[in-house]
Formats: sequence, C-alpha cells, structure tokens
Amino acid sequence: MVAIKIVSKFHAPDEYLRKFLPREIESVKGLAHPNLIRFIQAIESTHRVYIIMEYAEKGTLLEMIRKEKFIEEERSRKWFRQLVDVVQYCHNKGVVHRDIKCDNLLINGADLIKLSDFGFARDRMTERNGVFPLSETYCGSYAYAAPEILNGVPYYAQMADVWSMGIVLYAMVFGKLPFDDTNIKILLRQVQHKVMFPRSPQVSKGCKGLITKILAPARQRVSIGGIRADPWFNKAGKLPEPPGYPSTSTANPKVKTDISSVVYDNRKVHRT
Repeated sequence: MVAIKIVSKFHAPDEYLRKFLPREIESVKGLAHPNLIRFIQAIESTHRVYIIMEYAEKGTLLEMIRKEKFIEEERSRKWFRQLVDVVQYCHNKGVVHRDIKCDNLLINGADLIKLSDFGFARDRMTERNGVFPLSETYCGSYAYAAPEILNGVPYYAQMADVWSMGIVLYAMVFGKLPFDDTNIKILLRQVQHKVMFPRSPQVSKGCKGLITKILAPARQRVSIGGIRADPWFNKAGKLPEPPGYPSTSTANPKVKTDISSVVYDNRKVHRT
C-alpha cells in the first residue's frame, strides 16, 4: 500500500512547479527516519507529476484531534518526542521543513507520527563559519507561523520550525490552536504576548511550561537542544541524539533587516 500525491501541471502555480516541487523531491531523497514519511519514487508525465510515498493508515494528526477532541497528555508527549526527534534529524542534515502543522503530520498503523509534505522545505541550511543562514521565503500557515515570519523579517528557519512544533503540542493537549488566525492584525498582536491556556482540559504545569518556552520571541525561544533537556519532555526517559551534523542550542543573534513586500494569500505567507 502506498500513497500517491498527484500534481497537475496545468492547475498548480508556476512557482510551485518550478521552485517548490523540485525542492520537495530533492529534500527528502537523502533522508531516512522512522518518523518521516518515506519517499519512494517520483514519476513525471506530460500532464502530471506523481510522488509515491509511504502510506499512513490513520490519517492526519488534525483528523485525530477533531475526532478525539484533544490528545491525552501522555500520548501527546510520545508524539511530540517523535516530532522533535525527526525535526532535529532533518536540521542536522541541513533540511528545514518550514510548514510543520497538524495537517502535515500523519499517523501510521503502529501509532507513530510521520512528518510529511516538504513542499516548502529548504536544504543545505547548515552552519557556515558558526552561523546559520537566514531564510527570506515566507511560507507556511498563519496559525503555525512564527512572529518573525508574520512580521516579514529574515528569519532562522530552524527556530521557526521550533515555534511550529510548539503550536502542534498546544493543539494536541488542548484540542485547539493558541492564536486566532482569522484576522492577521489580531494574530500579530497575540503572538507578541505570552501564550494563554484554557482551563479545560487539565494539562500539567510541566507541559504548559515547555509550551511557554517554545512560543516565545525568537531570541528567548528555547532551542531543540533545550526542548530535549526539558523535564516534562524527558519524563519517559531521555532520547538518544539523532544522527547527523552537530546541532546548536545557542540563541539567535538579533535580526535587524526588514522586508516590506509581503503578500498574504489563502492563509499562506509568501515573499514577493
């Protein structure tokens, strides 16, 4: 059993066909992780591109949350640990996802989280002279986008991925998103303040504390290394470090450059 993503050359945007689709295929070719949807083959015809991938029987995490209202904390911890592990693996390989959300997390028959859809991914994002390169492509969904992306400034894609993982954790344990993405002005104000938690369902202080450390401004945001050292994260025992290049846990230098030309379309954020 496989899943096949079918892309029409006539209906897909030209930029997607020219830039993002080839990047998606190239990004996943060299990756192999238990929590990554396995890329099998890409086939191109005159009218379509077919991407053949591993099949995840239980559907998306978003569908699971809608069905169960929220994900019990222990199960959320298990899936969040898997998500952190696969994202760190990708980062160590120089690949940033840039569109982590519940829709792009699949669940297979063994109840494992599988990261999918690398359409906005970027590779070769490794340290150069001790500094990570900045990203200037503004992509992803409003509700999961880090404040620096919403504010239209160059950003460290690794730290933006961390923010998105925090949104996923919040969505799992509370069954809802932390910020209102129906109005961009309201959303921009909300992400600048400390995240608020509903009274129900009951979630531990440790889990809330980790979410607070993740959903913070870029310079104060906890890194993946910091997440892996968190007591709530490690309640089930420490995870071994994933293979790949050495990762950094340092805070990011301040970004001063502004980019003013940002277009918001269909709740996706793109740089023009």
